Amino acid sequence: MTPQPSTRPQDNPVTVIGLGPMGLALAEALLKNGHPTTVWNRTPEKARDLVARGARLAASAADAVAAGPLTVVCLKDYATLYEVLDPAGGAPAGRTLVNLNSGTPNEAQAAASWAAERGVAYLDGAVMVPPPLVGDPGSVFLYSGPREVFDAHRATLASLGDPRHLGSDPGLAVLHNAALLGLMYATMNGFLHATALVGSAGVPAADFADLAVNWFLPTVVDATLVEQAPDLDAGHYPGDLGTLHMNLNALEHIALTCEEQGVHTAQPRLMREIAARAIEDGHGASNYLAVLEVFKKAAVPDAR
Repeated sequence: MTPQPSTRPQDNPVTVIGLGPMGLALAEALLKNGHPTTVWNRTPEKARDLVARGARLAASAADAVAAGPLTVVCLKDYATLYEVLDPAGGAPAGRTLVNLNSGTPNEAQAAASWAAERGVAYLDGAVMVPPPLVGDPGSVFLYSGPREVFDAHRATLASLGDPRHLGSDPGLAVLHNAALLGLMYATMNGFLHATALVGSAGVPAADFADLAVNWFLPTVVDATLVEQAPDLDAGHYPGDLGTLHMNLNALEHIALTCEEQGVHTAQPRLMREIAARAIEDGHGASNYLAVLEVFKKAAVPDAR
């Protein structure tokens, strides 16, 4: 059974391994919340300010892991995790490792097996905010792995932000991270492309942002997606208010407008191709959300 730490921060020491910008922010938040904090980094000089504020600098990664029941690792990737911690040998009994590296679900599952072989409780995680927002109660951190391990350290993890447990599969946190970042980049690209399109007529980005971000996205896009999410789970795409055929017509006009205005056309062409593929698959009378069925499948070379 995983030991239950005290709810008092001073009774729950934490180790942070890796002092890049995010690792520094994690350690600072823990110190600010009263946790005795040990830190380790391959470049010890990065710990100077933390030590001045009360952190303990471990002499080695092994010393760092042995310093307390919970170690938070924030390194470049999973390969670096093994490179740093393998030489440390087996961790003392009852230790928990929370890994906030970025990577893939397969890598997270392999890391969980690696930790289990060494008798270490393991949570995989993802930080969903930039370093300046670490420690804010509203900043979301995603975790996956055994629920009892998460519950045992939830109070400590809450010092970093809002801890969300996604399930026992250790790959779920990085899977959600990839999905949300993909959504972020797609949204950013959509906005930037739209800004370039109206900018071709001299419309300032600030004026367009007020219309697009303050009104169109929350009122039209966000509301539609939240309302229709249950239909996505059910595979139900009623075309009463607009079919994919109608949407393909709109996508054709978007692509043609981009060509006329002399802005980048690859993105609207790709959207048009995805909608056309969904129609070819028999979803022409469905609404636009039926393109989910295209996204569920691995891409195949277009033979047309």
